[in-house]
Amino acid sequence: MSFRSRLFVAFSLAVLVPLGLLAFGLRRELSRRLTADYERRVSRAVGSIRQDLARESESVAGRLAALVGDLAADNRFRLAAVQRDPPSRRYLLDYAEGAMRLSGLALLQLQDSSGRILSSGHFRNEYDQLRPDLPRFVATSGGPVTVVRTRTPEGSLLALARVDSFAAAGRRFTLTGGAALEDRLLKRLSPDPDLSVALLAPGDSLPAHSGGEVVSALDLPYLDLAAATTSPDTARLVVTQSAGTLVALRRSLDAWLLAALGTTLGLAMVGAAWMSSRISRPLTELAEKTSAIDLDRMDQDFSSQRDDEIGALSRLLGAMTERLRLGSTRLREAERRLAVGDLARQVNHDVKNGLVPIRNVLRHFAQVAQERPETLAAVFEERRATLDSSVAYLETLARNYARLSPGMSREQCDVNAVVEDVVRAASPGPATLRTSLAAHLSPVSADRLVLRRILENLVVNAVESLASAAGGWVTVSTEPVAGDGLGPWVRITVTDTGPGMTRAELDRAFDDFYTTKEGGSGLGLSIVRRLVLDLEGTLRIDTEPGAGTRVAVELPALADGAAAR
Repeated sequence: MSFRSRLFVAFSLAVLVPLGLLAFGLRRELSRRLTADYERRVSRAVGSIRQDLARESESVAGRLAALVGDLAADNRFRLAAVQRDPPSRRYLLDYAEGAMRLSGLALLQLQDSSGRILSSGHFRNEYDQLRPDLPRFVATSGGPVTVVRTRTPEGSLLALARVDSFAAAGRRFTLTGGAALEDRLLKRLSPDPDLSVALLAPGDSLPAHSGGEVVSALDLPYLDLAAATTSPDTARLVVTQSAGTLVALRRSLDAWLLAALGTTLGLAMVGAAWMSSRISRPLTELAEKTSAIDLDRMDQDFSSQRDDEIGALSRLLGAMTERLRLGSTRLREAERRLAVGDLARQVNHDVKNGLVPIRNVLRHFAQVAQERPETLAAVFEERRATLDSSVAYLETLARNYARLSPGMSREQCDVNAVVEDVVRAASPGPATLRTSLAAHLSPVSADRLVLRRILENLVVNAVESLASAAGGWVTVSTEPVAGDGLGPWVRITVTDTGPGMTRAELDRAFDDFYTTKEGGSGLGLSIVRRLVLDLEGTLRIDTEPGAGTRVAVELPALADGAAAR
């Protein structure tokens, strides 16, 4: 990311982050306060409903008390309760229904002390059944509000029940009554249109709503007489406050906040773009001037009239450019001197390698002239080819170095023939020099002089590695190898049984001027690697201390009949 982009992002975040935090805090605080207000409203509604239910329960209790007073003073009831003849039975059957209608109750049931039903206003068919559960549960529920579900001819009835008792004709009777807990009563308990009240029996679930809700519940003792088995349980009177207003307010607030954030973002982006451009423009100009500097162009003008940090940086770059200009001049002079020294070392190394075969031949001539002078002419003819080859090699070197930029003249080279020339001209000393050449080896496209320089350096290195030993073997071999889908290759391997190299020595073997031999130039393997790369070949060395060294050169071979490049 560029400096200008980072400035743009930084300015944008500096504006948006505080605004976003403020918007988030406002939304959260507003939601918290509205939710708390809704919860207080629901809590107050629950308290009010509890009081209304208690008043309704007391109203039922008052009406039961009036009915109990009437029954206690009713002589006809006393006679009907004692005699149990058909007229009395008819009177008892009709009593609860008439009294329930007159008192405005939805449930009324008269039972004796054993729990036998003497009269039932809400379900006449329960007459003479033994059902002590209802009065016992209502009497022992422990609160002023008790909810029961009982059977009716139409189905079932959910009622707010109370119980009372009295004595008549020497016997004890209970009278259970209740007001229907229907939707009309529940709506009357909740006059607020945003509040809803639902009575949930055990197993019922609260109806799902699309908006969020604030919910509170009031637990009430509950008995279901319409079920197959009756056992006390708990019903829940659930009060819900619709959160639609809160949700709508949040959405409206979110819309306004998003609009504010969008507007601020747009303004911040414009301001940030202007500010970042103003700050980064002089830095961009400095960067363009700096990028135009190289060792051949040091004429950039970094003068500045600014008094700020950018002006100081510009003047610093100007001073640095001046130092670079002076350093470049010194560097060119040092490079020129180094190049001349490197060239001298390389010429010395190559000429010395070229003189070795001539020196060996001359020593041979001297030995023959001293021991067998009559054969000198024949030996001269035998070794003349070596002298001619070595002289031609030195002449070619001289021409190449005279140009200071020797080029390669590639031709179709017989690798085996070059190997034989190098081995024949070599001076093995205490070592035994041998060859293992593959028959029918494909030629390579190379400069014959370059290929000879490669082999001479490798053979000389191998022979010199055995100079301190009593003897050893140097083997030069050739073989064809398959390429990785790029055609055939020719591998030339020079193996010696010398002391080998350590890992540290191998890592530095290709460095210029690195040598482990006294009087060595340290250029042999460095020159070999460069020449192999010029021929588009590869070079590999395998060595271990005490196990000798194996150097493999691989060059791309020409197909049969192919011309050299």
